[in-house]
Amino acid sequence: MAEYLASIFGTEKDKVNCSFYFKIGACRHGDRCSRLHNKPTFSQTIVLLNLYRNPQNTAQTADGSHCHVSDVEVQEHYDNFFEEVFTELQEKYGEIEEMNVCDNLGDHLVGNVYVKFRREEDAERAVAELNNRWFNGQAVHAELSPVTDFRESCCRQYEMGECTRGGFCNFMHLRPISRNLRRQLYGRGPRHRYLRPRVLCSPVPWDEPDANLWAYHPEALVL
Repeated sequence: MAEYLASIFGTEKDKVNCSFYFKIGACRHGDRCSRLHNKPTFSQTIVLLNLYRNPQNTAQTADGSHCHVSDVEVQEHYDNFFEEVFTELQEKYGEIEEMNVCDNLGDHLVGNVYVKFRREEDAERAVAELNNRWFNGQAVHAELSPVTDFRESCCRQYEMGECTRGGFCNFMHLRPISRNLRRQLYGRGPRHRYLRPRVLCSPVPWDEPDANLWAYHPEALVL
């Protein structure tokens, strides 16, 4: 019996533990889910919840109308965001094996940034410190994630351009970075770092970031 329970853990056959939370580290039902969300006490992977804001989804003018943002501008903004977060986390907390950003629209996945460190202790330290920090005008909410194999978390239909669920699919729709940036960040090209994601239209629906995007909660600075 114990062998059978172990074999179905985190699968659709498991009636106790949530398979979506086990595979993706997020579930659309949240705390209302009828199955258990087993949050890991140790993991190589962390998730920064709702950190990335796709300007195509949020950009508005002062009168509330939609501000058009081209695909080229969005990719440039995204590459800048990705490089800033990747570089900051690797410099401060340790070597990163993989970083992925969700382009889904569902509340439980939108803008989630998954970072897989080489060492579990680096992930643990990152979570502890990041929860005392702000990024681009918003508080960072970081937690350990059960995700270890992103191939199991990703929507295969989306990767083939065939997903019919769109942005509200419950599997990860990962937004790719440019090829040049991938070479730079993963050690096959020259390294450089932008100061900030560029503003795409004015006025913008989020606060203009300072030159230093990262800040600490005031209470975290009290000795």
